[in-house]
Amino acid sequence: MVRFPEYESFDAVGLAKLVRNRQITPRELAAAAIDRIEHLNPALNAVICRFYDDPRWEPPAPVPQAPLAGVPYLVKDLGVHCAGFPTTAASRYLADWVAPRDSTIVTRCRVAGMTILGKTNTCEMGLCAATEPVFTGTTFNPWRRDRSAGGSSGGSAVAVAAGMVPAAGANDGGGSIRVPAANCGLFGLKPTRARTPVGPDVGEVWSGLTAYHAITRTVRDSAALLDVTCGAAPGDPYWAPPPARPFAAEPETDPGRLRIAVTTRAPGGYPVHAECKEGVARAARLCESLGHIVEETSPEFDLAGLMPHFRTLWGVNLAANLAQQRQLGLPAPGADDLEPITRLLAEEGARRTGREYLEATRAFHYVARGFAPFFETYDALITPTLTRPPWPLGTITMMDKDLDRFTETLMSVQAFTPQFNVTGQPAASVPLHWSAEGLPIGVQIAARFGDEATLLRLSGQLEKAAPWSGRRPPRERI
Repeated sequence: MVRFPEYESFDAVGLAKLVRNRQITPRELAAAAIDRIEHLNPALNAVICRFYDDPRWEPPAPVPQAPLAGVPYLVKDLGVHCAGFPTTAASRYLADWVAPRDSTIVTRCRVAGMTILGKTNTCEMGLCAATEPVFTGTTFNPWRRDRSAGGSSGGSAVAVAAGMVPAAGANDGGGSIRVPAANCGLFGLKPTRARTPVGPDVGEVWSGLTAYHAITRTVRDSAALLDVTCGAAPGDPYWAPPPARPFAAEPETDPGRLRIAVTTRAPGGYPVHAECKEGVARAARLCESLGHIVEETSPEFDLAGLMPHFRTLWGVNLAANLAQQRQLGLPAPGADDLEPITRLLAEEGARRTGREYLEATRAFHYVARGFAPFFETYDALITPTLTRPPWPLGTITMMDKDLDRFTETLMSVQAFTPQFNVTGQPAASVPLHWSAEGLPIGVQIAARFGDEATLLRLSGQLEKAAPWSGRRPPRERI
């Protein structure tokens, strides 16, 4: 790695500024990122498709005034398409499926001047909080290789944590941005439902549970990326309330005196590790020192009662997606084409009725109605992102043949995250704590629907008070 040794000390906003000032070119930035991918990825398996290996690929022509000109970027290999390249969803079944066109969010990244270098690893069909698929292989956490990177956006989180790129695309249908951000010591924002487009091929993903955005090292990078990707696209069935001003202004804006709720009580009654509780306690003390009003309370969320409805929406959508692939010409999945959990959930989804699907949707709408009054009183809610520090590889496995056991294990780890997919509210994992073992511990902050501004202001304030961007995984562990 000889090109531009200072590369990793800059975030995406900082790199774009260098390009605008003609201190470096997009080609030089691409070369620096490629050097790091080639050097680090063999040990981590974060990047599973390299565009730069294709003879058709070349860095975009310089557009110095583009907001993120020349910034190297990776996108997740799930639900996000780049024309001419595979979208496998980490599944052998989709190994040969090549995207005919870019996703809308990819088009917007290209217009912003970003250099898309490839695609990152995920779990099969995005169904797990770990990134250990059979088809594309395990992604390893650079903080400790025997611990999970989280999922399903694990490849993106590892690529950013290891310094391959300053930011990487991700999506979140139950915690898939926030979980790997927590496990890898990064900032991961799930935006408000429909803040960013999921088209042009679909109007919503997982019945509106899933939001598309990114995992970043800094709050300002997340805000800058949201500015270039947000907004409704033609044909979208619904969209989020427009922001009052650019998101990029928010991390530097004083949030004022906020009323913040705090809890470490996990939905579903799952036990919460002492380090995760300490992360929240530290965040609460920090907020109080910054002048905010902090109270211990939380809205009610019956995770156990909602799990059958989660299973219905996940399963029905999965079954429908697989059926659509057959309509596009793929054969039915063979015996070894899907991992056991994927097959079991798809089979369960295929058995669900229209009435059950509607009941699940109504149950989620009821939860959102219940949360709204709470967030009229409180500006933010702080919780642990996860119930435990990064767990050993193999703890959550899609090779399990018991769907009930898999679901229970999954929820026992990420009990705090799905509620905000249900309500559509913005929520972020903020890297405010490290365990005694030196492992990152995420703290989740959620705000009211459509209010990324407050979330970014508070996160930016915390980043200044307790900086984290200088904390990097020890290279000798990679």
